[in-house]
Amino acid sequence: MKYFLYCRKSTEDEDHQILSIESQRRELERLLPLSPEVEVVAAYEESKSAKTPGRPLFDEMLRRIERGEAQGIISWHPDRLARNSIDGGRIIYLLDTKRLHDLKFASFSFENNPQGKFMLSIIFGYSKYYVDSLSENVRRGNRTKVELGWLPCGAPLGYLNDKETKTIVPDPERFALVRRMWDLMLTGAYSPRRILEIATHEWGLRTKKRRRIGGGPLSLSAIYGIFSNPFFAGVIEWERRTFPGKHPAMVTLDEFERVQKFLGRPSAPRPKRHEFAFTGMIRCGECGLGVTAEVKTNRYGSHYTYYHCTKKRLDYRCRQPVTPLAELEDQIVQFLEELTLPDSLHRWVVARLDRLAQQRKTDGEAQRLSLEKALTTVWRELDTLTKLRLRDLITDEEFATQRQELERERLRLTQNLENRQKGNSWFEPAQAVISFSNHAATHFKAGDTRIKRLILETVGSNLTLKDRRLSIEAKKPFRRWTGTAEITDSWAFVKDVRTFVEDPASLTILAQIRDLVHLGT
Repeated sequence: MKYFLYCRKSTEDEDHQILSIESQRRELERLLPLSPEVEVVAAYEESKSAKTPGRPLFDEMLRRIERGEAQGIISWHPDRLARNSIDGGRIIYLLDTKRLHDLKFASFSFENNPQGKFMLSIIFGYSKYYVDSLSENVRRGNRTKVELGWLPCGAPLGYLNDKETKTIVPDPERFALVRRMWDLMLTGAYSPRRILEIATHEWGLRTKKRRRIGGGPLSLSAIYGIFSNPFFAGVIEWERRTFPGKHPAMVTLDEFERVQKFLGRPSAPRPKRHEFAFTGMIRCGECGLGVTAEVKTNRYGSHYTYYHCTKKRLDYRCRQPVTPLAELEDQIVQFLEELTLPDSLHRWVVARLDRLAQQRKTDGEAQRLSLEKALTTVWRELDTLTKLRLRDLITDEEFATQRQELERERLRLTQNLENRQKGNSWFEPAQAVISFSNHAATHFKAGDTRIKRLILETVGSNLTLKDRRLSIEAKKPFRRWTGTAEITDSWAFVKDVRTFVEDPASLTILAQIRDLVHLGT
């Protein structure tokens, strides 16, 4: 009688104790001489789970049996053939229709009679029960681990799975680099593709080597995956629920949601052949279109960069001339120099901010109590929501949606409360803003393209270019100190600085300012 030899090894967890395909085949070939009537027509070796139908080699083997190319199957155990009801039913049906005459197993005796097929169906059913119960146990274990604050799967880039403690810890080699990627994205000046280029070519960031995979550069989809994963904000989302993670958060929830807004923009910057510092920031003062840049080469081979209106309006002919880069940068430096505080005003502002910082410490207790009250309210709303669901007053969909919103708000309040309890003074970042204001021109002159763009984005807004003159408005809290400053201007400046450093949306800009200040010291 002709037989097919079938060996299968799944990569799933349920097969950890099963022999390898090579070992299965050796054991089966050792039994073949004991059955001289057996003629092996072909051997099939497949590495695929049998929990669901759809194994290509298994399906091909059954089709060949239906065509009469063989009448029997040799395998290690019935669960190598089927662990789902459909594949098991196909085997039983082929036995019933006499297209399949015999099955031989190394660890199970089978006879093609009613009792044998009944026992075979029991073995198939037990195999399915084993897989189903194992899957349920894994899900239950995952739920427990998530509730304890730990991700039950592989840690994302920047983190490592600690095998000894079964926790997730920061990757000392990559954590800081991934945080720098978030910092670049939070500026709003870099596209994910540009961040990928910087991380790959300038920082040398590579994924962690894991057995036969990893160790290479990131892909663009991986960058989007990082910026879309709430895990980096200390949040674990599992089965439509939100849990606070015990791993160190790389960014705050506010920073994470700001990045989501950036990712939701209708279009992303296209890759450019040349990198220009100020494209996309300036508008034409005559027609209102954007100002672009290009590199020209004169007859002597020298390269010059010019900025000019895109002139893409069909209903208007813009007559604005081109502006050389050197001329444009001179005007920017002049603007930055006007941000410098006079010495007397500088001393007054620093002293005033110091007094306000001391006063703010006493007011912090009231803010802490307010956060604790808001957090208690969210817990009460979660409890009320659960009671509404138990009484069938809301649907499962409404319950899941509202619970996720409340849990996200609870995590946000918890993070703000923790930051408040740390007692970080805003005097140091306010002092950094003032120092940066006084040295922005120096940093600009010494900086590269990225630094120059970052400085201008930090301090300037509403940039327009007309008749080769660049108009810039100072972005709060910065202001131009031309002539004699009035006392009202000084008070307004102190208020703007204080508001700026206390705004969570300014955290990334403050980090960039501190980096620039340290760079110049």
